[in-house]
Amino acid sequence: MVLAATPIGNMGDATERLIGLLRTADVVAAEDTRRLHRLVQALGVTVSGRVISYHEHNETERTPELLDLVRDGATLLMVTDAGMPSVSDPGYRLVEAAVAEGIDLTAVPGASAVLAALALSGLPTDRFCFEGFLPRKPGLRTARLIDLAAERRTMVFFEAPHRLEAMLRSLQQTFGSERPAAVARELTKVYEQVIRGSLLELLQWAQEGEVRGEIAVVVAGAPEAAPSRPEDHVVDVNALIAGGMRLKDAVAAVAAESRVSKRELYAAVIAAR
Repeated sequence: MVLAATPIGNMGDATERLIGLLRTADVVAAEDTRRLHRLVQALGVTVSGRVISYHEHNETERTPELLDLVRDGATLLMVTDAGMPSVSDPGYRLVEAAVAEGIDLTAVPGASAVLAALALSGLPTDRFCFEGFLPRKPGLRTARLIDLAAERRTMVFFEAPHRLEAMLRSLQQTFGSERPAAVARELTKVYEQVIRGSLLELLQWAQEGEVRGEIAVVVAGAPEAAPSRPEDHVVDVNALIAGGMRLKDAVAAVAAESRVSKRELYAAVIAAR
């Protein structure tokens, strides 16, 4: 079983391995068979194997059928409309079931909207996380963002163009107006565009007119907290002492947690008495 990434816009990004597998696979499971037809036409490829639709609405019923074909010796190629199957696309259930049964599977890497948006954002790339699509309902979206407010890694999101303004407003309200971010749209396509700025500036841009195309939003992680002073933690030490801990042990515990000097914290506790 092979999971293969398809181009996210520019057909020139199709890999030779993808093209070869489209030609030779016994079965091609596609998220949208019409999109698959357009892909192979653009690539000048003829699919010789059986084509089966496999999407979020039929994953449960189709997964056993596909696994049966693999067990019978068929080479199964899984593709989605754009990018890597199972990453914000159908395919996870199939992979999960294949792993549970010990079926061999591999991946053919290719174009990635996540990595392209991250690389073009101008934000730190050494540590990042992919959050996919935020919940559509405002309350659930806000709750998710509150959980991410202290996230130090750069965050990558997907969003539909007609919901981008509402998303950016939620980001701005939760993360603050000055948090750096970038909106990447139509990556690898003719009208590719990357807009960089603060969340407030991006919100204002989105409000200026209709936004179209595939959207990825990259947001900087939370900034480093300002260094704390020993005297800021006196109350924590006293709370531990009130709970029965010795002064020396309480100072050591709080100093380790807050990363301040034990000697200076001890002095601050004594001075506050």
